[in-house]
Amino acid sequence: MSQEIKILKNRSDIGAGTRGADMGIDAIEIAAINQNNNYFNSYPFEDIETENESIYNKVKNSFAKRIGSVYNVCIRLSEHVSDSIGKGNYPIVLSGDHSSALGTLSGVKMAHENKTMGVVWIDAHADLHSPYTSPSGNVHGMPLAAGLAIDNKAYQVNKVPEETVLLWNKLKRVGIDEQKLEHSNLIYFGVRDTEEPEDGFMEENKIKNYTVDEVRFRGIDKCINEAIDKLHNCDVIYISFDVDSLDCDRISRGTGTPVPRGFDIDEVVAIINAFVKTGKTACFEVVEVNPTLDDQNKMAVAAFEVLKKVTPVIEEVHVKR
Repeated sequence: MSQEIKILKNRSDIGAGTRGADMGIDAIEIAAINQNNNYFNSYPFEDIETENESIYNKVKNSFAKRIGSVYNVCIRLSEHVSDSIGKGNYPIVLSGDHSSALGTLSGVKMAHENKTMGVVWIDAHADLHSPYTSPSGNVHGMPLAAGLAIDNKAYQVNKVPEETVLLWNKLKRVGIDEQKLEHSNLIYFGVRDTEEPEDGFMEENKIKNYTVDEVRFRGIDKCINEAIDKLHNCDVIYISFDVDSLDCDRISRGTGTPVPRGFDIDEVVAIINAFVKTGKTACFEVVEVNPTLDDQNKMAVAAFEVLKKVTPVIEEVHVKR
């Protein structure tokens, strides 16, 4: 199917614990401008309305901070993603923090409601917390739990107020009123900073995480091919790339939750491009660039390097010239 690339710019950062990811998209654009690269003039784009002003509101839902505003952003983003796919576009989503990835995931599922969806999550974190398990209450650690429609109460540590429960249940129903993703169709790359509730759920449900060490020991091609085979039954695949999957010591600490011993840029590009070449991907997403925590915009430069190397492959596979 012939498609056109469309960039969706979502500057929401209210799901993070540290401010500044709302400036990540602009930082990536500055990286392109400084390279005299015309990337952001080459594709149509849409800006998603945010609720970043909610950061000034007193936090009432301490186990899921600003969850009502995160819900609103996810609704908007899901509609933009679904509409873009429905119009024959291939959305590249650039977001602030990772909480609104639920909106991206939901939008892909809305556009392919009767198809089986797979998710490739390239991240240092599993993002499987719920309000019942989260140690921080930051919703950017919850998007996959919401997509899987799980509470993980077997590992409950928080007594969640009814107001938060109601909002959490609404969040799990963004886009379509049912579970959007089966745990067997979720593949991780690079997860290395988790808590017990996430570890327990991953182990009990046999969710595969290709660690950085495993990828380098076994060989990246072998791991990628195995992961593609694990998602062989999926009709459509969504790829979410959190820049904290990159090695913060070698590349940059310009992200909200940097973690050492991550991937290098070429490894991330190889993973993404291999899945794109299957012809099944419907959406690619980049999140969590935070220039306020950076030195000389290095993380945005790294993110743009990934975009430069991935976009031509998306065009080759999905866009008819």
